Amino acid sequence: MRGRLNRWAACLLTVAAVGSVPACGAEHETTARTTTARDAARPASTEADEQAAGKAALAAYAGYLAASRTASGRSDPHHPELSRFLADPLLTRVRLAIREAKEHGAMRTGTLVSDPKVTSVNLDTAPATVEIQDCLDETGYRLVYARDKRLVPGTGGGRHLATATATRYPDGRWLISAGAGHEDQPC
Repeated sequence: MRGRLNRWAACLLTVAAVGSVPACGAEHETTARTTTARDAARPASTEADEQAAGKAALAAYAGYLAASRTASGRSDPHHPELSRFLADPLLTRVRLAIREAKEHGAMRTGTLVSDPKVTSVNLDTAPATVEIQDCLDETGYRLVYARDKRLVPGTGGGRHLATATATRYPDGRWLISAGAGHEDQPC
């Protein structure tokens, strides 16, 4: 049980990131020409657009953290606020983590302190994305047994780096679609 709860504690804000492999040879040349032609036809994003996107992404990120805290505190993997700020694959991962904790009689209590910053804005891709980096302080945010509020062994909090990706969906909403907690990287 301890191993599953530790995995849940790490999984609440952790999502596997998928990278892309650059093309090579002639394919790279074709891709570069196509991208350049497409970029010339599309108006470049302005600094004001990027600032607005960053602000909207940070609002979605703050909503995500608040919704996660509430859902975890209530042991409710289907809390409606989760889908207001999260998108798959992160939405499913968070719901599964909350459900697994609930099945083991655990819940989150306390305060999670966040200090997010936008690290990049890419409005010229489809879909548009904003990358966020955060220093999460989980020292007051604990995984406890719901029955007696005892701390679940091995789940002590600390300060660590976290990253997230906000994606703009066709309806104009910015949702957090990916995230990773880097517990091995203190901040």
